[in-house]
Amino acid sequence: MNAMTPETPPAGHPALRVTTMPADANPYGDIFGGWLMSQMDMAAGLVAARHSRGRAVTIAVDAMEFLAPVAVGDEVSVYANLVRTGRTSMTIEVEAWRRGRHVEQSCRVTKARFVFVAIDEARRPRPIAGVD
Repeated sequence: MNAMTPETPPAGHPALRVTTMPADANPYGDIFGGWLMSQMDMAAGLVAARHSRGRAVTIAVDAMEFLAPVAVGDEVSVYANLVRTGRTSMTIEVEAWRRGRHVEQSCRVTKARFVFVAIDEARRPRPIAGVD
């Protein structure tokens, strides 16, 4: 990423938007990678539950990349896009973008692919409605 090249977040609305807080950071004010990953998992989970019309659980995270730091006070927007549906599984591409509190420019900070499986009341994989 070239610092001089403006970036544009994905089209549409973020699945999740949150302001980072001091409890989410290390002593230097940098947000923990695990906190950011959990926000991405929540956003992907919203997409998976809606698409499968029920409970869905994370079974894998692939190609996680941390591209830029996030600081306390930044607004983080997480975009989640369903890219594949199997009989019981869904693959969701997720990107997290940061924006400083008093600026309009955004920067992509993290990206990954999350795989979810739809499950039933007994926590067993179940077919996703409309997928044979």
